[in-house]
Amino acid sequence: MKQELIVTGSTVEEALKNGAEQLGVMPDELEYEVLVEPKKGILGFGKVPAKVKVVFDHAPADIALEFVRTLIADMHFNASAEMHDGSDGEKIITVSGEDAGALIGFHGETMDALQYLANLAANKKADETDDRNYTKIVVDIENYRAKRAETLKSLARRMAAKVLKYRRKVTLEPMSAYERRIIHSEVQGIRGVTTYSIGQDNNRKVVVCLEEDAPRA
Repeated sequence: MKQELIVTGSTVEEALKNGAEQLGVMPDELEYEVLVEPKKGILGFGKVPAKVKVVFDHAPADIALEFVRTLIADMHFNASAEMHDGSDGEKIITVSGEDAGALIGFHGETMDALQYLANLAANKKADETDDRNYTKIVVDIENYRAKRAETLKSLARRMAAKVLKYRRKVTLEPMSAYERRIIHSEVQGIRGVTTYSIGQDNNRKVVVCLEEDAPRA
């Protein structure tokens, strides 16, 4: 998304500074075109200010961050959103504050919906099949994802122990693809048990069972 302004100043540099202040960015982040060169004039007569067209092209991640911040403001929540780089090239938007917990929802469902919308905002014109154009946005609220991951890993270990003890499979509640991957990964390191998924769409569940009881491909 591009923003354009026509700004003036006694010099081109001053005009750029004025434009940057209005857009809330740094001057070196702007593209610009000088429309009118400044003239000093003589004894105050004939003085002409510089007129410059400035353009700021928002990065996809910045658009996502602005979307989240606007949503928080529109809901009058006492919370703030910041962004940093993730380890796999993704952009992580972290939300914190007194009212942030209300955006998590049951097992993170509201947070996942917010993440989905933030990705739509960031990649409105991007081709999701092209990694060069697609910007992955992860939304995390009050460090929920790390806490939830530890909870799921503990659950996976307990269910694996239960399967080994009673020699019967255990079916877990429906989970998102992200949460199912955590369960699959944790059980994979436990000898004698394995996992597979059943169900459709939002009703997908993980089944923990003995290795010999796993369905054959």
